This record gives sequence, structure tokens and C-alpha cells, in this order.
Amino acid sequence: MGLKYRNILVAIDGSKEADWAFKKGIEIAKRNNAKLLLVHVIDVRSFALIDAYDTVIGDRAEKLAKDMLENYQLKAIEAGLQEVQYEIDFGSPKVRIPRELAKKHKVDLIICGATGMNMVERIFIGSVSEHITRYAPCDVLVVRTEKDS
Repeated sequence: MGLKYRNILVAIDGSKEADWAFKKGIEIAKRNNAKLLLVHVIDVRSFALIDAYDTVIGDRAEKLAKDMLENYQLKAIEAGLQEVQYEIDFGSPKVRIPRELAKKHKVDLIICGATGMNMVERIFIGSVSEHITRYAPCDVLVVRTEKDS
């Protein structure tokens, strides 16, 4: 692996931490003249809690994700990036991002936000950023604080 990043994946989930990760991703991509891939994984585990799940819920979640990622894509292009793509996927984010999407897109850096889960939530759910760090085939940057202006 070289000293420059060529393909950067930013995990976007709508949180303020993901927004900070996105801002850092733009700066790193600009410095490295890298491609930026914005990824949102719709966690289908939450659908299991809904008795009357039908395609309307999935379609609505996908539409919201598409609108969000198109907005981020536009911001990245306005910031000066040339190659910005996005992908929406379904499944467990902590599995899909490091084990499948990073390999599929030959990513050499994943950037994600650190979420503020408490200890009980981490025990039962597991931290997405922790799983990404553990299973990613590349470098991972976990963003904890807002990017300095």
C-alpha cells in the first residue's frame, strides 16, 4: 500500500459524527487527489421489529438515503472534488462496509464517525465503527470530534 489514498469510502448514516467524517473525507480526498465514495447501509435488522413490514418501508428508507447522499455528493463536488460517487446498500452496516463494499470498490481508506453508544448498547448491538476497524482490509479513520474550520 502506498503513502497516498486513492479510493476513500465515507460511511454516512445521517448523524453529526458522520457529517464530521464527511468533512474530513473531503479534505483528505483533496490532498490525495482521491476518489470519494459515500456509502449508506440501510440496516434491515430494524425492519424485523415491524410486524407489517412491506416494501413501502424499504422504498421510503432508500428514497431518504438517496436524497441524503445526493446532497452530500453535491457538497463534495462544490468543495472541488472531481470524482464523487455514492452507493446505497441493505444489510448490517458493520458487515457490509468492511467485508464487502470496501473490497468491491478497492477502498484504501474508510472514514466513519464514532457514535456515542453507552456500554450496554455496545455489548448488545456492537459498535459499527469498532467492527469496521476490526474487519476492514484497509486503513480506517474514526472521527470523534468536529473538523477544525
